[in-house]
Amino acid sequence: VQLVESGGGLVQPGGSLRLSCAASGFTFSRSTMIWYRQAPGKEREWVASITNGSGTTNYADSVKGRFTISRDNAKNTVYLQMNSLKPEDTAVYYCKKAGRPGWGQGTQVTVSS
Repeated sequence: VQLVESGGGLVQPGGSLRLSCAASGFTFSRSTMIWYRQAPGKEREWVASITNGSGTTNYADSVKGRFTISRDNAKNTVYLQMNSLKPEDTAVYYCKKAGRPGWGQGTQVTVSS
């Protein structure tokens, strides 16, 4: 399993970012994919998930209505569109294949004026 996250950066409150996670080493189209994040001094937390097949999505309450998870099975990539960003969204963001160990290097998102 190889996961490479990208798209993070510094953004002002209220801004937007789109994260990408390129996956390889497994059958992506058959895999539920998950975004997590870890803020400084806090435990890693679940942000959003998208199933294989129907592509059913679920979100943590803290990001519902602001973040959108999506996938492109042809590109073996899962995305996280983040809008209306808040300082409390500052964290390292990771993607993961459900049910399998292993994390990518993550991508840093910093929301600050």
